[in-house]
Amino acid sequence: MPRGRWMVFSACRASPEPIPRESAMALPQNADLVALTAWELATAIRQRSFSAAAAVEAYLKRIARSDDQIGAFLHIAAEEARAAAAVIDRRLANGEDPGPLCGVPVAVKDNIAVPGMPCTCGSLMLKDYRPVFAAHVVDRLQAAGAVIIGKTNLDEFAMGSSTENSALRITRNPWNITRVPGGSSGGSAAAVAAGLAPLALGSDTGGSIRQPAAFCGCVGLKPTYGLVSRYGLVAFGSSLDQIGPISRTVRDAALVLSVIAGPDPRDATCRQAAAPDYLANLSDDMRGLRIGLPRQCFAGDGLHPEIRAAVQHAVEKLKAGGATAQEVDLPLLDYAVPAYYIIATAEAASNLARYDGIHYGHRTSQAETIVELMSKSRAEGFGPEIKRRIMLGTYVLSAGYYDAYYLRALKVRSRLAQDFAAAFAQADVLAMPVTPTTAFCLGEKTGDPLAMYLADIYTLAANLAGLPAIAVPVGFDSSGLPIGIQFLAPRFRDDLVLRAGAACEKAVAITARTATARP
Repeated sequence: MPRGRWMVFSACRASPEPIPRESAMALPQNADLVALTAWELATAIRQRSFSAAAAVEAYLKRIARSDDQIGAFLHIAAEEARAAAAVIDRRLANGEDPGPLCGVPVAVKDNIAVPGMPCTCGSLMLKDYRPVFAAHVVDRLQAAGAVIIGKTNLDEFAMGSSTENSALRITRNPWNITRVPGGSSGGSAAAVAAGLAPLALGSDTGGSIRQPAAFCGCVGLKPTYGLVSRYGLVAFGSSLDQIGPISRTVRDAALVLSVIAGPDPRDATCRQAAAPDYLANLSDDMRGLRIGLPRQCFAGDGLHPEIRAAVQHAVEKLKAGGATAQEVDLPLLDYAVPAYYIIATAEAASNLARYDGIHYGHRTSQAETIVELMSKSRAEGFGPEIKRRIMLGTYVLSAGYYDAYYLRALKVRSRLAQDFAAAFAQADVLAMPVTPTTAFCLGEKTGDPLAMYLADIYTLAANLAGLPAIAVPVGFDSSGLPIGIQFLAPRFRDDLVLRAGAACEKAVAITARTATARP
């Protein structure tokens, strides 16, 4: 087994019946906590097979042993996690049910506010910032009994596809430490893949949950835009950002989504209707499922043959179980990359204008005028990729170019949404690759921004159209690196992507269930 490959995949033998919400578990006291999925761990803690304190200690020990090499975390909340676990154990002793995530340690991407913990966004601009309020999703997690165990690394301000843009540390792929974990939620994906946390939260602006999940062999769910509140998420692209889970199984992703989805009056873009219980309604039955295969995703030579073969193999498995599949057209899909990088950079330039050394963020120690203070503060606080995107965004919003670039990109976005609507008239879900290649080498694309941007070629469209999408592991390439498949569904049909993902887990019989650290 190659050095750095820490995860062990095991077969998932699922029945054709809907996945149950809860079942009796009899676990020996010496069972491996880290081998359990989040759903299994919550059930075991609730049934007093393990204490929440024991779960926290098991993961803290694993982090201490392994994270120096992986670099998944920017902050370990050891004492806070121990205190929260003690509260969970006392509530259980008093006969209370702490909630569906009873005692489960959760890692949180470091652009999501947790009170008292750093929220650096992987940037020198915010390296000393500690919020005094909680993001909506953090409130929901803790109300459901979850234990926040730490904050994970990311590309600076979530802008990147490899987590190499972090100003604070490098994160490595647990399967091969010479490879990137993907980005921008690379720390969250690496933490789950290396068994440093059973669950993690990420944010997805153009694939930042799904791409690292695919690179690290995890499940990554980007919910419908507006299903999960963005309150407490440091903004990158306000019309694109969405918070979602990275997990080992689709069931765990459904569990987290059921907890964090729902109305929040503090987010004007959040749907104010109650969200369904995605876990209770989860099924892995693929019979009658109509799968659309966008021909634009499989044409040409940009897609690695091993990924094409793995995705097609998964679709064939789904068809053998009762699904149907047909080609569909997304004519404007080729324009998703340029449209995205116009809209996203424009929104980034606007959102990051507040970090001027006066209102927010790092302030330089040497300046004689206000203009010099702002200029030096931003030059010192922002990294090269952030500066590049701010300049691009400012350019496309400037007089004389607004109509030529930004408004045209908005029109492409609208037309792309219409293309998806036409495709969904023929199919329940769309299946496509997550990435054109498996995890690339550290440093391989840092000198070529365009090549880095193209790593998200299959994920950007879901953000532009506001669609739910899930990445699920389906195999490995010849180097032993994970390969993922992606399912998309119409807006607010997150239940369909979860169903497709669960059916794929069952059909392909690969699920990320446990991780074993190697010396």
